[in-house]
Amino acid sequence: MNLAITAPDQAIATELQHKIDRKTKPLGALGRLEPLALQIGLVQQTLTPQLRQPHIVVFAGDHGAARAGVSAYPQDVTWQMVENFLAGGAAINVFSRQMGLGLTVVDAGVNHDFGKRAGLIDAKIAPGTANYIEQPAMSAEQRDAALQRGREITHALADNGCNCVGFGEMGIGNTASASLLTHCLVGAEHGADLYTVTGRGTGLDDAGLIHKRALLKQALERGGRPTDPLAVLAEYGGLEIAMMAGAMLGAAERRMLVLIDGFIVTSALLVAHAIDPDVLPYCVFAHRSQEPGHGIQLDHLGVEPLMSLDLRLGEGTGAALAWPLVQSAVSFLNEMASFESAGVSDQG
Repeated sequence: MNLAITAPDQAIATELQHKIDRKTKPLGALGRLEPLALQIGLVQQTLTPQLRQPHIVVFAGDHGAARAGVSAYPQDVTWQMVENFLAGGAAINVFSRQMGLGLTVVDAGVNHDFGKRAGLIDAKIAPGTANYIEQPAMSAEQRDAALQRGREITHALADNGCNCVGFGEMGIGNTASASLLTHCLVGAEHGADLYTVTGRGTGLDDAGLIHKRALLKQALERGGRPTDPLAVLAEYGGLEIAMMAGAMLGAAERRMLVLIDGFIVTSALLVAHAIDPDVLPYCVFAHRSQEPGHGIQLDHLGVEPLMSLDLRLGEGTGAALAWPLVQSAVSFLNEMASFESAGVSDQG
């Protein structure tokens, strides 16, 4: 991909910070909302940012390694949950309705034929990845197609007026893939040893976790530990993760605010960030997942999430739950009186 991402111009940062500081409050009294308001103003390059047609996009894909036992659930749950999304019955449906967020599901590589359905984008690259314990998860051609398709999806959202997009995922086995990506891209020398970044996912018991770690060790013995993001993605990634990474890069190209969910979505961002670090200033980190590897990812990126609710569901639920905080940051910046306009005395 020939990307055209530019980090936000910092020229208006001083003016934005002055506007934040002159609101009728002690300096810094709105805590994390203040740097969030500054970030959104910089992303949009304005003192009066607006949030237009916010949207959650859930990418779904199957993983060949799921059949080897890296998850507590059978692979069929992927397509069954996509059906649940399309029927409006999943947690992300509930939260998106509650928050007034648009919701689209993307079939990046589910081993199921959904046909043409409202609310579903058919972007299937293949009916799931190969088993990375035995061979690379995807070919270079599949990887590149997934990246490009994700980029096109966020470009289309931007063309339709959306300037804020949150990402979610569905794919049985994708915490295992995220663990391998994190181990390779962050590195054991920075705290991302395979044991530490491999958690219970959908709820493995102790024996299941031991088995999962053993399988991922086998995968590394086969494919090694590449550090190039494109090589890592082809070896161990999921089609939904690859498509998300492309979507993040595409969103940054179009200067959209990007809401990052939990462990798996952040693994896609690790790939996107390694491809182009200028994606990072566009990202708002919704929450700290219960998955042990998520904190390591966040530390590696040097970011602090807005919330810590012990979530481990995925689907973009954390991104949706963080949406009112994003709204609040914009609202106070645009609507709260200044000391001057309210006639309130400042501190002496």
